[in-house]
This record gives sequence, structure tokens and C-alpha cells, in this order.
Amino acid sequence: MAYETDVLIIGAGPTGSTTALALANCGVRSHIVSRGNWMADSPRAHITNQRANEVFRDLGIADDVARYASPWELMGDTTFTTSLAGSELIRMRTWGTGDDRRGDYLRASPCGMVDIIQPLLEPILFQKAAEKSATFAFNTEYVRHEQDADGVTATLRDRLDGREYTVRARYMVGADGARSMVVDHLGLPIEGQMARAGTVYTVFNCDLTKYSKHRPSILNWIVTPDASFGEIGMGLLRAVHPWTQWIAGWGFDISKGEPDLSPEAIIPKIKVLIGDPSVDIDIVRTSIWYVNQAYVTQYSKGRVLCGGDAVHRHPPSSGLGNNTCVQDAHNLGWKLAYSVKGWAGPKLLESYSQERAPVGKQIVLRANQSRLDYAPLSACFRVQGAENPVAAGIARFRDPGPDGVAARKAAQAALDLKQTEFNAQGTEMNQRYESSAVIPDVGAKPEEWRRDRGLYNQPTSRPGAKIPHAWLVDRDGLRVSTLDVTGKGLFTVVTGLAGGAWKEAALRLDLPFLRVVVTGSPDAQDLYCEWQRIREIEEAGVLLVRPDGVVAWRDIEGTSDASVALDRLTAAIRTVLDLPDLSAIPREKPSRPSKPSGTPLFA
Repeated sequence: MAYETDVLIIGAGPTGSTTALALANCGVRSHIVSRGNWMADSPRAHITNQRANEVFRDLGIADDVARYASPWELMGDTTFTTSLAGSELIRMRTWGTGDDRRGDYLRASPCGMVDIIQPLLEPILFQKAAEKSATFAFNTEYVRHEQDADGVTATLRDRLDGREYTVRARYMVGADGARSMVVDHLGLPIEGQMARAGTVYTVFNCDLTKYSKHRPSILNWIVTPDASFGEIGMGLLRAVHPWTQWIAGWGFDISKGEPDLSPEAIIPKIKVLIGDPSVDIDIVRTSIWYVNQAYVTQYSKGRVLCGGDAVHRHPPSSGLGNNTCVQDAHNLGWKLAYSVKGWAGPKLLESYSQERAPVGKQIVLRANQSRLDYAPLSACFRVQGAENPVAAGIARFRDPGPDGVAARKAAQAALDLKQTEFNAQGTEMNQRYESSAVIPDVGAKPEEWRRDRGLYNQPTSRPGAKIPHAWLVDRDGLRVSTLDVTGKGLFTVVTGLAGGAWKEAALRLDLPFLRVVVTGSPDAQDLYCEWQRIREIEEAGVLLVRPDGVVAWRDIEGTSDASVALDRLTAAIRTVLDLPDLSAIPREKPSRPSKPSGTPLFA
């Protein structure tokens, strides 16, 4: 039976569209189907961390994302205040913008952070994938599928006319969100709890520039008796489009059913959060969402692989959701492409679940813990047993006496705890993969963490880690990152001028997916000696870097013998790709970008 597409993707959100774009960049066909009429219609995910921006840089859309995003400097502080117009209680430097953390972020990556809402991000991903050959069908829902040894036959339904039809593909991706039918049909194991708490979100238009421009902040937590319930115990005003469109949010007791969402009930609450009853509020939409704490422990079965919210379901705390979705897709995309092209054996796709499932579990637990970590902060502004606990708590917090002193000291400790949410660079960047697609160092000892693993990025060239960022200089004198000279759908042999044997070995292999980068050469000059400082291998050593930027294997000492280099490199590639014989690989080479795509946010 002929295949109508190489990869059928169920869902056009961040995971589905990123997968389609990664496949298109590798010249592999995909077909995206979505139940909806278009992309996301509410500004759900927004925080975009450094690792996600590195993915966008690799896919060639970093400039497009930056064009529509709120820049890093506007993400600024996170405030805790009695109302947006009222007096502040405390303020926190967040998202790496503080004086004590900005250097850590600049050293870790060529990319900074940005804030881009899902309705702006998804069309960028989708459009670029469609421009490069991905096909699509909206108003189309997944019904069921059947697998065999050679492919997947999926039954789909056109929601406009009710017609059912089938699509035949080599592989299928389930990126259909937190209520994933694909995950259900596969019977993938899920651990955790769904809908353990509830939150009201209202998107509204209102010009609040005079309350925000002087202290740019994406998140403003409101300490008020009128929003003191729910798990967090504070209300939220989140900037969607600084400073004219916002989200107002507060928790509700799910045991009492859904709250009143009428404008008559909602608008007074929003005005309390703003603290200015005279403002005009234009409600765009109001909805409720539930706090999930669930993760899938196995992401695939046979020729069907799942990713994104389908396999990790959690609240937006820590801003990890969308970022993890696009990283799932980045990991999966090249592996699907290599499998379709005959460049890999079955173990390569099995490595997807081995690598990403632990990350999914980690971020589900982290996001939910970040919600619980508001409790010590909320306690600083409460006096339990008082007629009005919040009003009494605020008064105590401002009192010059010993109770006030104790409350303010407690607030400092509570803010330190919230660093694990708002400046958690390590959580975002320190992923370490263990799978069949990673060859650990012989006799390697466990990695020693020099600083807190959740707070600080630790660059390393250990197999399973992302290649460290360092600035190189090309033959035109322009700075390029080590991330720019790797990736782009290809494996990269990275060595130094003393590693000529590795270059010769790679050229002799003549594989369509393999390139060589020699640091110190005119195209990759290490003029700052940055790479020399952090590479953790000798100049004659070598790294084998995967298309997703992850180090697959390294030889620390290296060799000057080209025959030895050829044997070692061949063995490493065969192991990572699960190929018994490299000579059988098709030799047609894909197109390669002549220059790194994407402009550094901080160049």
C-alpha cells in the first residue's frame, strides 16, 4: 500500500507544528490534522525560555519569534502588591533579568528569554512548516488507528460534513493535548492526578500603562481579601500585550462546582485586582481551567509516538509547558526523519521515550511544586484566626514591631524559595539524556553539580548533555555560537586543529548527514578561547553532536591515527543510529544552509 504521507501528526499546537517544521527542514513529508478551525484562540502559554529559543534558532524561526514577542527586558520584575494601582509589598527580579543572574543567562546561551503568547507562536511554526511542504487539514478529528509492521492507518472525520476517511502513514504523532485520544487508544501508562484545583481566567482589554510602564512585569500577584482563596491564595494580573491586554486570574473551590462567569460577577473582581474602579474593562473571554499533575511514563508504542501536553499535564507555574512541548518535538523530529530516510534502526525511535519521559515527569512535578511554594509567601500576609486574615496580615507586615520584623524576614526566605520558579535556569537547561542514542564515557563517574542544579546552568560536553554554548568567529569576523555550527538536521563531528584524524575519518565515511567543524579553522575561530575553556576534551579529541544539539559520544584524548579515528567514529555512529552497516545508507545528501539561520538576541 502506498503511503499518503510519511508522518501523520494529530494536533497543530506547539508540539505538532514544531515536529512538522523539523521534518520539513529534513525534507520529510508530514500531514497535520486539527479539530479546530485554526490555531490557539487564547493566550495560554507565553514564557519562552532559553532552550526553547535555541530550538527556534536551530529551526530558522528565531527572528520571526522575536518580531512578535514581548522582549526579555519587559518581562522584568514580578510584583506582589495590594492591587496594581495600590501599594506594593515586595518585588522580585525574575526570568534572569536581575543584576545577580543576567550574566548567568548570557553565558549559557546565544538566546535570551522572550514572552510570546500561544496564538502568536503557533501560526509562525505552522506557516513555516506549510511553506516547506507540510500539508494540513483543519476541522478534522482523529477517530482511531491501526498499526502493522510497515505503517499506520488512521481514520479521520471531517467535522464539517461528518465524512470519515483513512490516511496511511509510516508513523503517527499524537500531539492532541491533555485529553489525548491517541494516548488513550495506545493505552500508555499515566501516573498522577487530573483536575486537583481550579482557576478562573479572564482575558480583557484595558490600558493600564500608567500602572505598569515604570516597572515592567509580565506577572503581578495581588494580595487582597477578595482573591485570597484557591491554592495560591493571591490573584493574578498577567500582561498579554503590554500594557493594554491582560489576564485576570484567581482560584476557586472545585468542590462547590463552577463559579459564576457572568460579566456582572467578573468585572468587579477585576477592578479590585486593578485597584482603580474608574477603568473601562472590555472582556474578551472568560474560562476556567483545572490544575493537572499527571505524566505518561512511556511516550510511544510501535509506530505511534506522543508528545507535548498529551504526555505531560501540569499548570503554567514555572513557565515550562510550551517550552517542553517544542523540545519534545525537536527531539522527535530528527529521529522520525532519519527513520523515514532509512538512516536509522528501530532503537533510535525508542530512545525518544527514554530521553523525554523523565523530562516530562520532572517538569510536571516542578510546576506543581511551584504552586505549593507560594504557601510560605502567602503566610507572610495572613494572620490566621483574624476576622479578616489578609487585611490583618498586611497590617502586620507593615508594623515596625517584632511581629512585623519577623514577617519581613519570612518574606525574604519565601522569595528565596521562589527562585526555583522564577530564575530556574538549571531546570530549563540542565537536561541529561540516558538512552540507546547516547554513549556514555567509559568508566564515567556521576556528574558533580558545582551549584544548585535547578537554579544554575552547568555547561558540559558529557554525552547526553546539550553542547555548551561558546562564541566562535567565522571567516567574515562575525560571531557564531557553537550551537550555530551544529544541528540543522545533521550530525556534527567537532574537533580542533590537532584533530585532523577525525576530519579525515568523517570525510572517508562520506555520510549524507555528517559534517565536520574544526574549531580554530577560518570558519570557526576560537578567538575568545571560550570553547577551549569549556569543551572538556583535548584539542585532538572529538565530539559527535546529534541534530538536536545533544552530545552523542566523545573521545576526550583523541588520536592522531586516522584508521583508529575511523574505527571509533564508525562504531559510535552505528551504535547511536542502531545501524549494523553504514555502507547501506543512501548517499543522496540533503540541502544544507550555508549560514546559520537566526540572529542572536544578544550578539
